[in-house]
Amino acid sequence: MIDKLKEAFERNLTEGLEQGGAVSVWKEGRELCTICGGEARAGLAWQSSTLVPIYSATKPAAAACLLQALHDCCRDPELPVGDLWPQFPLPRLTIAQLLSHQGGLAALAEPAPLEDLGACRRAIEKSKPLWCPPQHGYHPQTFGPMVDILMTELTGKRVSDYWEERVRRPLGLEFFIGHVPESLYGQVAELRTARMLGAMPRTPFYREYFDECSAVHRAFHSIVGYGSAREMNTPAAWQVGSPAKGGVASARGLAMFYQALLGKLSATPFAPEVAEWMSSPQCSGLDRTLLEHTAFGCGAMCEPEEFFGKGGFGHAGAGGSLGLCRPDSGLSFAYVMRGMELGNLPGKRVVRLLSAISDN
Repeated sequence: MIDKLKEAFERNLTEGLEQGGAVSVWKEGRELCTICGGEARAGLAWQSSTLVPIYSATKPAAAACLLQALHDCCRDPELPVGDLWPQFPLPRLTIAQLLSHQGGLAALAEPAPLEDLGACRRAIEKSKPLWCPPQHGYHPQTFGPMVDILMTELTGKRVSDYWEERVRRPLGLEFFIGHVPESLYGQVAELRTARMLGAMPRTPFYREYFDECSAVHRAFHSIVGYGSAREMNTPAAWQVGSPAKGGVASARGLAMFYQALLGKLSATPFAPEVAEWMSSPQCSGLDRTLLEHTAFGCGAMCEPEEFFGKGGFGHAGAGGSLGLCRPDSGLSFAYVMRGMELGNLPGKRVVRLLSAISDN
């Protein structure tokens, strides 16, 4: 498997699909391999410890923190959101439904800045849900403040602080949600925007995305700030700590998180129920935001099966990053990169890498 994975990674580099990146595979608490290549930034080779913004691949880590905090309080994700946040527009929505994008609050009535949690809270409370369960639609931006607000109501801490104190620091993970030490700034790769190869994809999603009046467009722009590669290449973005997209990680750090989630690391802070909640599908069908079939557990993607495997779960990040685990085999996989690509799921280069581990 390792030889096949190295070959696939090298093909991505030689064919120009990869500018720089890394892939890491772990199984049953043991690192099988971490492979890296290309440049992290001009003139700087990608190392196994190179960090990079991973956008929405952050979401499972944030969800795991909230779920563990619920478990610590002898609660579970069937708790209604309104029990913690009475002003929430759908107070009887469960936390499980919120984490699986069933709340209909992807597009807000008014925009709010990412850095101002109070403003985000007010904008969410003023908004009218565009759908209710069992319908679902990905919440690319508002997922962050909603999880942060629930975490502060439950524990008095933001997700970024809980993650740093309870997860990242005890495990020594190269996976930060905020709190990136200044001494590591030089290890953060520079993202490059997606290169257009031909015309823009003519799909229902992209037609809606570029229509500024559409709910799809507003879903990606209701929370303002730190969206572009240029913005994400700044220390301010590395410190903002958004639960939706603020993660900065190495491939090894992202893969190790999933090992901790599966209970394969001795110092894991996660109860077994957390992975069970995340891996159990809460919704499946046409996604009202992405306009294609998706399935979600509590804070994690469960489909397509060609990515996650049967019973597996994880999450993609804008541009192509991906973290996942397959509980039945105890395997975790993480891919991070410099050169971004279009699409809501990673493309050819990741499919090639996953095919190399398909038998594990």
